[in-house]
Amino acid sequence: MTDQLKSPVSRLFDEMGIKYEWIEIPLDPDKKPVRSLEEVLAAIGRDPEQIVRSLLFRTGSGDFVLLAVAGGGRADWGVLRKQLSERRLAMAEPEEVLQATGFPIGAVPPIALPDSIRILVDEGVFNYARVVIGSGILGYALDINADDLRRVMSSAAIGKFVKAS
Repeated sequence: MTDQLKSPVSRLFDEMGIKYEWIEIPLDPDKKPVRSLEEVLAAIGRDPEQIVRSLLFRTGSGDFVLLAVAGGGRADWGVLRKQLSERRLAMAEPEEVLQATGFPIGAVPPIALPDSIRILVDEGVFNYARVVIGSGILGYALDINADDLRRVMSSAAIGKFVKAS
């Protein structure tokens, strides 16, 4: 089945010659995950901290910014506001996520996004040899080499954007 899947993310990887592996996240009839991605990874012996979460923010000026964080990393709002030169910042509303990114919540990748979305990456994303990102298709994620992700995200700002744990 995964051999037949294609998304803007997998097409970008194919064009760049980047190898990736599909990870299926079983969905119930209402298209809700039966198990979390963390549970799926744990079941196959992988570290859930390798998951790269895509957090979408709306700035006070109305722009959208995506922050890619590893595992359970929590955004440092003060650092983000300073980086973006914005006094106001809010998490995007669920209906805004699909509209702004073109991807459903739960499948938003940190790449293959509209040019209007500014992308920031917490440096912790690259603490792992391999990472798991949203595929753009609900019910599937992609496992890739972190160095390949860094190459694809070369134009994104990389920094310390999460609170120290």
